[in-house]
Amino acid sequence: MAKIIVVDDDLAIQTLIKVNLELQKHRVLTANDGVEGYALIQQELPDLIILDVMMPNADGYTVCQRVRKNPATEHIPVLMLTALGVVEDKVKGFDVGADDYLVKPFELPELQVRVRALLRRSGQLPKSATATEILSVGDITLIPENLEVKIQHSIAKLTPTEFEILNCLVQNHHQAISLSKLLQDVWGYSPDDDVETIRVHVRHLRSKLDKVSGGKSYVETIYGGGYRLIPEGLLKNKSK
Repeated sequence: MAKIIVVDDDLAIQTLIKVNLELQKHRVLTANDGVEGYALIQQELPDLIILDVMMPNADGYTVCQRVRKNPATEHIPVLMLTALGVVEDKVKGFDVGADDYLVKPFELPELQVRVRALLRRSGQLPKSATATEILSVGDITLIPENLEVKIQHSIAKLTPTEFEILNCLVQNHHQAISLSKLLQDVWGYSPDDDVETIRVHVRHLRSKLDKVSGGKSYVETIYGGGYRLIPEGLLKNKSK
């Protein structure tokens, strides 16, 4: 059983999600707007946040930014729930720290699948903590209990999604990993043609790795779609 907070000003949607997830044995708390929702998130520190975008007082983007900037809540997975479905809106959601994005109207089985996938990497016990998986290769060491990566002597804090992407690349280091495989392995399902999802998260992951990389690049883009981890790193070309 997980503790889930649903923040949505549409009471019909809010009730639908609450009842459905409670049938899945989760504990569900609700809030009607962004200000109330963020206060509840700070108080309860849930395992997952389901967050509508268009709300009074503070929209979902603002709430998500606050969640990611607060050390007490920065690790909590966020599922954005909105009627907006264009790529630009999804990118904006990912840029402020959302882990996944579900467009209204949605089917309840789809909601359940996404919730399960996010809870799996909520930080309670990432799958990379199992004994059969690699935790250290080249310059890179994964620290699953803290959702961190250590590169040589520096440490970067990652979101659950960023950690799982890096974990997938570590398990398959030096191999080209397609976007569809990353989506399947990290999200636990295969969204149709939703490659922008993975690209935005990889961009955020690269930015964090760059800050502790000592001038090296570790994630290589593969022509035709996909990525490869170079665990020893490659020196970046410096512009003169």
